[in-house]
Amino acid sequence: MPGGRLTQTERRQIALGLADGLAYAEIARRLDRPTSTVTREVMRNGGPTAYRADLAHRATERRAHRRRQTTPRGAGAPEQVHGRDAEAVREYEEVFTTVLMASGMPTMTARVMACLTLTDAGSLTASELVERLQVSPASVSKAIAFLDSQGLVRRERDARRRERYVVDDDIWYQSMMASARSTAQIVETARQGVGVLGSGTPAATRLENVARFLDFVSESIARAAEQAREILHTKPETPPGGTAEPSSDRG
Repeated sequence: MPGGRLTQTERRQIALGLADGLAYAEIARRLDRPTSTVTREVMRNGGPTAYRADLAHRATERRAHRRRQTTPRGAGAPEQVHGRDAEAVREYEEVFTTVLMASGMPTMTARVMACLTLTDAGSLTASELVERLQVSPASVSKAIAFLDSQGLVRRERDARRRERYVVDDDIWYQSMMASARSTAQIVETARQGVGVLGSGTPAATRLENVARFLDFVSESIARAAEQAREILHTKPETPPGGTAEPSSDRG
């Protein structure tokens, strides 16, 4: 399997594959590259409908040039623990970020979320995020504000009175419940519109159908999140035989 950065020829093959409607996995197979490499390449450069090989190649060169300029000599990835491969961790963080971006999360927000999620502590200060991501404090602040508004991080003060941004076991549950509440507000507003537009009219019927659909979805999300909440608190147990099995520390 070839290593290193994608070549301009490979990027043109990716563009042709996208134009032909091929899946990322099939394009990757033809290039003898990991699917994650192709997925990350496309999502970082406009997505499947806007990807252009030449533009992607130039953008990659610009990013590499900026990294050489902004990374201090001798600086590198944070020291890894538990015997992890630093390069593999960096590659995976890019993949995780790409997936978050594909779900609709802004680029910097996705980078901050991935960085927080992949730390063992599950929390970092603003200065730690700035150092790890090599971005401005303003960029981190804006990303945190967005994540906070979506219920994806919480803020707390550590022993040194520094504000820390935390992604803990319950964050995804709280985010799903916030999404359900937001959808419920759309349901209520849609039903108000039925009365305004006149029951039985085409527009009112459309709104009523939207309300019924979203009402079912929001209730299902809330119910499923509540039922599955315990999964977020499951920790591996190593029995005498040595095989890890999931268990919950919640009563």
